[in-house]
Amino acid sequence: MKTVTFGNLKKQDYAMKESLRALKTNIQFCGDDIRTVVVTSAVPNEGKSTVTLDLARSLSESGKRVLLIDTDMRKSVYVGRLRAADSEGREIYGLSHFLSGQKRLEEVLYGTEVPGMFMIFAGPSVPNPTEILEKQYFEHLLKFGSEHFNYVLLDCAPIGAAIDAAVIAKHCDGAILVIAQGMASGRLIQTVKKQLEASGVRVLGAVLNKVKMKKSSYDKGYYGGYYGEY
Repeated sequence: MKTVTFGNLKKQDYAMKESLRALKTNIQFCGDDIRTVVVTSAVPNEGKSTVTLDLARSLSESGKRVLLIDTDMRKSVYVGRLRAADSEGREIYGLSHFLSGQKRLEEVLYGTEVPGMFMIFAGPSVPNPTEILEKQYFEHLLKFGSEHFNYVLLDCAPIGAAIDAAVIAKHCDGAILVIAQGMASGRLIQTVKKQLEASGVRVLGAVLNKVKMKKSSYDKGYYGGYYGEY
C-alpha cells in the first residue's frame, strides 16, 4: 500500500485530547452499527475538516482502523494544510480519480504516519462532484470501507453551500454537524439538519467548535461540546 507523510501534522494539546475523547466516546455509545459517518457543516470555515482529521486520529490512537475520505471535491484542504507527500515522491491521487474511473481503489488509498489511520484525498476539483458521487463507484468504496475498517469518516462540503453531503449521507450510518460559535444562524442549522434527515441518515449530534472559553488554564475552547442526539 502507498503511504503519505505529513509535513504539518499539529500536536494535540491536553484540552483538545479531552474534547476528542468525549466526542469519540459519545459516537461509540451511539451503537456498534454506526460505522460510516458523514461530517459536515452549515457554512464554510466552521472547522469540519480539522474536526474530522482530529477525530480520525483519536479513534486510530484507541486501536481502531479508520478510513478518512475527503469527499469535498470543490474545495479540498488536506493535501495543502498537512503538506502531504507521497512517500516515494509520486503524484497523490484521490477520490475524483477513482469516481471518474481513472484510477483503481488501491491506487487512491494511502496509509499514513498515524498508525491505523488511512486516507483517500479528494483529488483534483471536478465540475460535477454531485453527479459523480451518485455513481456505483462510490457505493463500492463505502462497502469496501465498512468491510475493512472499524470506522469510515467522510468529510463533506458544507451542506448549506452544496447538496453533496445529503447525497453521501443516504449511504451512511450517521451524520455529525460541526457548528462554529457565532457563524450559522439557528434557523440555518435547523434547515441543514432537516436536509440530512430527509436523506434517511441518522443525525448523531453536533460538535460546537471554535468556542471562546474564559478559563485561563488548559481550557482553550477548541471543541465546545458534543450532543448525543437532537
